[in-house]
Amino acid sequence: MSTPTVADAPQQGFFGHPRALSTLFFTEMWERFSYYGMRGILALYLYTAIQDGGLGLPETTATSLVSAYGASVYLTGVAGGWLADRLLGARSAVFWGGVLIMFGHIAMAVPGGLTTTGIGIILIIAGTGLLKPNVSKMVGDLYTEQDQRRDSGFSIFYMGINLGGFAGPLIAGLLQSEIGFHWGFGAAAVGMALGLVQYVLGRGNLSSVSQVPANPLPAEHKGGVLGRAGGIAALFVVVLVGLVGTGTIGLGGLVNLVTVISAVLPIVYFAVMLSSKQITKVERDRLVAYIPLFLATALFFLLFEQQASTLVIVTDMQTTNEVFGWEFPVSWFQSINSLAIIILAPVFAALWLKLADRQPSTPIKFVGGVVFVGLGFLWAVLSGFITNADGKQLALVVAMVFVVLTIGELMISPVGLSVTTKLAPAVFSSQTMGLYFLAPAMGQGIGAQVVKLYDPANQTLYFGVIGLATIACGGLLALAAPKIKKLMHGVP
Repeated sequence: MSTPTVADAPQQGFFGHPRALSTLFFTEMWERFSYYGMRGILALYLYTAIQDGGLGLPETTATSLVSAYGASVYLTGVAGGWLADRLLGARSAVFWGGVLIMFGHIAMAVPGGLTTTGIGIILIIAGTGLLKPNVSKMVGDLYTEQDQRRDSGFSIFYMGINLGGFAGPLIAGLLQSEIGFHWGFGAAAVGMALGLVQYVLGRGNLSSVSQVPANPLPAEHKGGVLGRAGGIAALFVVVLVGLVGTGTIGLGGLVNLVTVISAVLPIVYFAVMLSSKQITKVERDRLVAYIPLFLATALFFLLFEQQASTLVIVTDMQTTNEVFGWEFPVSWFQSINSLAIIILAPVFAALWLKLADRQPSTPIKFVGGVVFVGLGFLWAVLSGFITNADGKQLALVVAMVFVVLTIGELMISPVGLSVTTKLAPAVFSSQTMGLYFLAPAMGQGIGAQVVKLYDPANQTLYFGVIGLATIACGGLLALAAPKIKKLMHGVP
C-alpha cells in the first residue's frame, strides 16, 4: 500500500488533522527542545567569566554573536531547501539535518572553549538548514491549497514547536545553574536524539510527496553537483575558520559578514525566482505579493529575537529572578514565550477555524504581528520604571514583555509558514520555504548590528524608538494590504 498523499482522501487522526501531523509535531518539538535549550544559555555562556564556567567575552560581543548565530541558522535554509528540491527529498533532508544537529550539541557539551563551541555551532547551523524548511514544507504537503484546516494545522504544529521551546530552557537552564553549562548543552543533544527516534518510527504516515525531490536533477548530474556543492561548503567553512582563528577578521568581522550575507542573499534569491522561466504569471504575482510580507517578517524577528540577546541582559542583571520568594534560574525567562504559545496557540487555531472565510486576510494578520512586537518593546520601557526597593525590575512585570511578543508571534509566524507554502511556485516548493527562513535571518543579521546600540544607560531610548518605529511600519503595511491581497490571486 502506498503512503497517503495530499491527493488521497483527507485524514482526520490528530485533532481533526492528518495523522502525519503528529509525526512532524513531535519531531519538531524535540528539535526545538534542543535548539531553545542551548540558545537559552548561550549568551550567558559567552559573557560569563571564565572562572565561572563561561567564555568571558564582552557583553556587546556576546549579544552580537547570538544574533549572528540566529541569522546563520536560518540562512542555511535556502541550501537545505535546494538540496531537498533537487537531490534528497524533504523526508531525507529532515533526517540528516537532525543527525548533524545532534552531533553539534554533543560537540558543545565537550569542555573545549571556543574550539568545540565553534564546531558545535557550525554543525547545528548546517543541520538546521536541512531540517527547518523541509519539516515545515512537509506540513504544507498534508493539505490542499484551499483546505480550511491549513492555518489551524500550522498553529497546532507551532504549538509543538513551543512545547519543546518551553521545556528546553527549563531543563538545560536548571542543569547549567546546578552543575554547569556543558551539562545543559548535553541535554540539548539528548533532545535531538529523541526527535530522530520519533521521526524514524513515524515516517510511514508522511505524505509521499515529501519522499522524492520536487524538481530533481537529472540522474547523470547528481553525483557531480553534490560533490561540487559539498566541496564549496567545506572550503567556505575552512576559509572562514582560518580567517577567524588567525584573527584576520575577528569575531566582529564575522558578525559583519553574516549581516551582509543575510541582507544581500534574500535580494538575490527573489531576483532569481522572479526571473525564472519555470514559473507562471500568477506565481510571479504571488511572489511579488510575498515581498512586503517577507520584509514584515524580517522586521518582526529583528525585535522578537532580542529575547536571546538584549533581553537576556535585562533579565540577568536588572530583574529579580524570584516570584513570591521562590528563586529560579535566569534562563527560565526564555521559556515564557513558549509557555504563552502553549496556552494561546489553541485559542488562535480555534479562532481561525471559527471565523473560516470571515477571518482577517493574511496581510492584516501580518500587520497585527508587527504592531504587537512593537508594543512588546514599549512594555519593556514601562517595566523599567516598575522596580523594587533595590532598584530591580519585577520578574512578573518583565515577563509580560515576552507575553506581548508572543501575541505578535501568533499573528505572524504560523500564518507566515502557511502562506509561504500557498504562494510558493510549484518548482520552488522547498526552496520557497527556505526563502521564508531568510526573513528571520535578515532580521537577526541586521539585528546583530542594531543590538550594538543597546546599553543599559540608554535602554529607555533604545526600546522606545525601536518600538514606535515598528508600529509605524505596521501602519504602512495596513495601507498596502489591499494591493498585496490582489496580487495573491485568491490565496486566502
